[in-house]
Amino acid sequence: MAVLGGVLMGCALWFVIRCVLMGLYTVDQNERAVKTVFGRAQRIEGGKTTLDDAIAAKLRPEERERYAYPLVRVIPPGGPYFRMPWEKIYKVSIATSTVNMAKDVEDPAANYAGTLLEAVTKDQLNTGLTGQIRFRVSEANLYAYLFGIKQPIVHVMAYFVSVLRQKIASFEAKPLVPVVVEGSLATGTPVADIIRISINDLRKNLRDLNDYMDQECVATSARYGVVFDASLITGIDPPPDVESALAAINTAHNQVSSDISLAQASADQKIVQSKRAVEIETLKAQAEVEPLRMMATQLADLKAQGPNVLEAYIRNVKLALYSKAQSIYLGKSAQASGEVRS
Repeated sequence: MAVLGGVLMGCALWFVIRCVLMGLYTVDQNERAVKTVFGRAQRIEGGKTTLDDAIAAKLRPEERERYAYPLVRVIPPGGPYFRMPWEKIYKVSIATSTVNMAKDVEDPAANYAGTLLEAVTKDQLNTGLTGQIRFRVSEANLYAYLFGIKQPIVHVMAYFVSVLRQKIASFEAKPLVPVVVEGSLATGTPVADIIRISINDLRKNLRDLNDYMDQECVATSARYGVVFDASLITGIDPPPDVESALAAINTAHNQVSSDISLAQASADQKIVQSKRAVEIETLKAQAEVEPLRMMATQLADLKAQGPNVLEAYIRNVKLALYSKAQSIYLGKSAQASGEVRS
């Protein structure tokens, strides 16, 4: 009887330790958790998938069926929570992480020990890229991160590197847009069409390259459950054997661009000066014509007052002129009309 009581006491103690004490857990502030019951993650009511969520908006039509993951119930920070022995808790940190873009999770020695990522440019130059990427786990798609892919970080890094190398291999600078300067057309320099060194284009357009990578990686949350916060490509280094030649080309390009800019500035200045000269001469002509227009208007107003008003006005004006003149020469018509001579 005593032995049976000891067995029962031991079973009760084991149950308390196993189910009560070991069944309690907490979730940290920067963590989220998912519970599985007999190996199956708890879904939200309604059986919705990621296709019903906003994160799937950036998926291409052929990808929607492939990346349709169920939406699971996310356990928020806090606790203590309780779980049964047949339940398992999967915790994930959702804090933003920063990693070198050249890091290979499966092979730490690759890419010069994760410090330099190589890529081939459009003009067949092997260049090195340095930079970082910031990412975090998507709280809206924890199923894909925990159960959809065995190593999601490996998939995400491989996807990022493949997209980056494809863009490096086909990158072209934006064409120069003609600029209108005060009515004159100042076209862009044609040197950019002659000297096509893709490394120069990449260095000058790092911001556009980073923006392109952000746009291309916006669907990773729906694919792998990882959100890219930003990609920061900070350096593009050409091969050592072409560094000196590239520096010489850059120097010549900068000199030609400077000369073209000076010529355009001089041409624009001359155009502005010519416009100002035309405006001045136009104002002078208007100043000479305006008194004549005013006089014509006055004469028209006088004529409108009556048939003899204009003749009287002209006669009075002539009399005023006669009083100021020293000599007056009259034609035959004036003599015949009997005008006064003095």
